[in-house]
Amino acid sequence: MAMAELSTPKTTSPFLNSSSSGLRLSSKLHLSNQFRHLLLLPPPLHATPTSKISCSVSQNNQAPVAVQDNGSVKTKKECFGVFCLTYDLKAEEETKSWKKMISIAVSGAAGMISNHLLFKLASGAVFGPDQPIALKLLGSERSIQALEGVAMELEDSLFPLLREVDIGTDPYEVFQDVEWALLIGAKPRGPGMERAALLDINGQIFAEQGKALNAVASPNVKVLVVGNPCNTNALICLKNAPNIPAKNFHALTRLDENRAKCQLALKAGVFYDKVSNMTIWGNHSTTQVPDFLNARINGRPVKEVITDHKWLEEGFTESVQKRGGLLIQKWGRSSAASTAVSIVDAIKSLVTPTPEGDWFSTGVYTNGNPYGIAEDLVFSMPCRSKGDGDYELVKDVEIDDYLRKRIAKSEAELLAEKQCVAHLTGEGIAFCDLGPVDTMLPGEV
Repeated sequence: MAMAELSTPKTTSPFLNSSSSGLRLSSKLHLSNQFRHLLLLPPPLHATPTSKISCSVSQNNQAPVAVQDNGSVKTKKECFGVFCLTYDLKAEEETKSWKKMISIAVSGAAGMISNHLLFKLASGAVFGPDQPIALKLLGSERSIQALEGVAMELEDSLFPLLREVDIGTDPYEVFQDVEWALLIGAKPRGPGMERAALLDINGQIFAEQGKALNAVASPNVKVLVVGNPCNTNALICLKNAPNIPAKNFHALTRLDENRAKCQLALKAGVFYDKVSNMTIWGNHSTTQVPDFLNARINGRPVKEVITDHKWLEEGFTESVQKRGGLLIQKWGRSSAASTAVSIVDAIKSLVTPTPEGDWFSTGVYTNGNPYGIAEDLVFSMPCRSKGDGDYELVKDVEIDDYLRKRIAKSEAELLAEKQCVAHLTGEGIAFCDLGPVDTMLPGEV
């Protein structure tokens, strides 16, 4: 899948809160060295600054200049019209039927995946038509202008449910009180880079973000890790956030599930909505196990519908694993739009009750699992949800010798990755032996 740019501190960006007739607004003016607060309302006629900070626009229409009284910090940033105001949501009659606003953090927010995802979130397609949201966008120092561009596009899209947009490069500010954290930003693996090196570099990013979530996020924040290697990055993140339930951390394997459903549908000659009970077991790598044993097509076991069992055991898994690489050959870039859709699907599976008898795949903490998989890993397994953001593992699945053998291979890989990042999870000195085989999925290098 496409990789988003990682975030590194820090940037400087003021934000303005103003008042205007006809709206219930705050007249308080704020300045943050690392964080811009942006809110959705029409621009004011006048700005009323506090005594400590002044804001002005030069005659040649340059960006507002925020100045601290002591003169030690001077920053110059653009203010985005309707994003610059605060107001009381409850004061608007048309919003009284809405739910309480939720805050969603997105890292790597200037990347291609986020470019597709943010507009789906803002439209109400994910959390529903009566759920207002605040977007907290985390980027890097070099991507801050791109984030401003993202904010401008969100502004121009006139999404009624998008009430706030915050931009920043410091996770301790961006993650403040968030209820969902979608961690997309990570360093992509470049030519010649060993998987062990990628684990260490990205592991440091997710260790820091885990600490930030632990310090400032909502105590019940739901965390979805997309940046690769996502299973082990999710484990690192949760180990650095001991105050957040480990069950709340997810690694994205939904794109793999969607691709598996597509391949089964193509082989069976049916539309993909006829495929259900699809599980991706294990790691988001070439050791992943697309489970055709428990999957269904029109309610029937896949092996009854698709009688070419050699294809199921060999060609099916390979087609899922190589889908991303094939897309790059055709499209010239890695998957971004379909990754964004899979993030949407993963969230909706947690906030919407699972259809009776069905389940979905997500990488979750293995402690207490009923399958005999080693504990203290983040492993993709079949789950169901009541639609409350929580989930339970599915117990009524069949695991034969063929499936068990392949699950064990992915389990062994995740145990080896865990040893590689022991220094980031508080478990001692790291020892890395991932073997000679490169298990990164095609298209992610």
